[in-house]
Amino acid sequence: MISKHFDKNNLHHAYLIEGAREKIVPEILEYIQSLGIKTSGNPDFCQISIDNLKIDEALNLRSMGSEKAFTSGKKIFVICANSFSLDAQGVLLKMFEEPIENTHFFLVVPEVDALVRTLVSRFYLIRQGSDFENEKKEAEKFIAMPLETRIDFIKKLLADNEDEEDEENVIVKDSVRSKCLKFLNVLESALHQKFISKPKADIAFFDQIFITREYLRQPGSSAKSLMESVALVVPKI
Repeated sequence: MISKHFDKNNLHHAYLIEGAREKIVPEILEYIQSLGIKTSGNPDFCQISIDNLKIDEALNLRSMGSEKAFTSGKKIFVICANSFSLDAQGVLLKMFEEPIENTHFFLVVPEVDALVRTLVSRFYLIRQGSDFENEKKEAEKFIAMPLETRIDFIKKLLADNEDEEDEENVIVKDSVRSKCLKFLNVLESALHQKFISKPKADIAFFDQIFITREYLRQPGSSAKSLMESVALVVPKI
């Protein structure tokens, strides 16, 4: 339950929430409605779902956030994005440095660590620990798998439905690319724990994870080839 982090008497100006948006967004909307704020037909409520938020979208968001409210109540923005360009993050950083009274943002992302730390520091951060534990177990299973089974695991990860929209074009699931990035982060964490007590071990595979992560963030890169390269280099433990 993320709503336990919200204080209706002292609502923070910007929340950053990590997790699956199809689970998180309905809870946010339910909470907003409990405040007596309409989430449809309300000019002071804005919901955006996008895969990659670039500088143009960030500038539009800043412009909308600075506009005067149509009503006497609060202005609410619910933003779901899988990734952000560095330029867009720079715009958001400046925007959140000077909060606007009665204007509140709920930013939902699959991976907080993909954002620059100075931007993250501007938010009230909410992370879902239980989800991480489940993902960590999957990563540990992956480490113990033979290569053939790892390839099948990756095929399943890539075969999951990419961005989908509901009938009202409101909720969009995490893209396959963002799921791969999140899995790499959890895999890297699991590997660190296994090798921290082995200072003389060959850990060159960490370089490949780093390179894979960087290329996955580039449009047009092959997620299949990149993830298979990780499957090849990670040692079976």
